[in-house]
Amino acid sequence: MIKSEKAALIEQIKSKAASASIAVVTDFKGITVEELNGLRTKLRDNESEYLVVKNTLARIAFNDGVHSCIKDRFKENCGVAFGYSDPVNTAKIINEFASTSKVITIRHGSLEGQEMSTQDITTLAKLPSKPVLIATALGTMNAVPTNFVSLFANMIRPLLYALKEIEQKKAA
Repeated sequence: MIKSEKAALIEQIKSKAASASIAVVTDFKGITVEELNGLRTKLRDNESEYLVVKNTLARIAFNDGVHSCIKDRFKENCGVAFGYSDPVNTAKIINEFASTSKVITIRHGSLEGQEMSTQDITTLAKLPSKPVLIATALGTMNAVPTNFVSLFANMIRPLLYALKEIEQKKAA
């Protein structure tokens, strides 16, 4: 690979890392092309992508970016999954693939510049996705006024029943 190609590849990796909220570094030794294409398709459908990188180029690309905390940990065969929108979905896809494939292993990662271990990424993958968390929060926020209205309705209802009974007795 000539120097200009290396520089272009470094810039490509650097721009992808700068726009990604999560970067998950995996070992991919022994994976077939079909399996890798399947993983890439799943990630692409969730606004993420997977790149196989050369360690020296990755170290240079990650040197002064958001995910610089993992720059010194590139060793052996590495692949990097970049998640651009929801980091939980990216972690879920990689974790699920690593558990079913038994070929890819998660090494480490970075979430918004914070270094993550394999256990941290697995824990992140167990969280609900962003839409589910938003729906849960909105449901909780909606429950307070709904319960408040129900409470007052239940307090006033017996009074209304009593007044209705008095009205019926006077009419008769």
